[in-house]
Amino acid sequence: MTAETPPPPAEEPAFRPGPQEPSHAHPVLAAVAGAVIGVGAVGVSWTFAGGGGGPAGPPPSLASWTPTAFTLTGTFELTDGAVGDGAGGCRGEGGYDDIFEGTAVTVYDAAGTVVATGHLGDSMPDGGTCRFDVSVGDVPTGERFYLVRVSHRGTVLLTEAQAAAGGFGATLG
Repeated sequence: MTAETPPPPAEEPAFRPGPQEPSHAHPVLAAVAGAVIGVGAVGVSWTFAGGGGGPAGPPPSLASWTPTAFTLTGTFELTDGAVGDGAGGCRGEGGYDDIFEGTAVTVYDAAGTVVATGHLGDSMPDGGTCRFDVSVGDVPTGERFYLVRVSHRGTVLLTEAQAAAGGFGATLG
């Protein structure tokens, strides 16, 4: 048996491509498109869920706002046993050694309940006396009067108007 070669085709066969591979978009473009779609979906969800994040209606007027707390300020003066502290300030000595920068200041309401605490602030010697700044924050409003105590010493009575206006002043010694 002899092998015969088939005759050549009369014309060239048309190009027939094989199965095509799926095309892949550029990874950066795919990421950007995904982010845009995701953000849009979240925005639409918030809109329909009512989660706009802000209060309904206009903000309240400042004229109708009332504070719920204030800072009690004033001075405390030690007139006996005052000495320099070596750093430009002063402190008490002897029977007054509990008086220094950082000594507790306690504010009580009319019922005797502690409503705020602070401490003696910066001190300044003044001709044999020692003057301390007093500042106690977050004192709640709405009391007829307040009692203020420095260390374990006696209390000073102030009205709310005096306390809120920086009217605390006490002397020891």
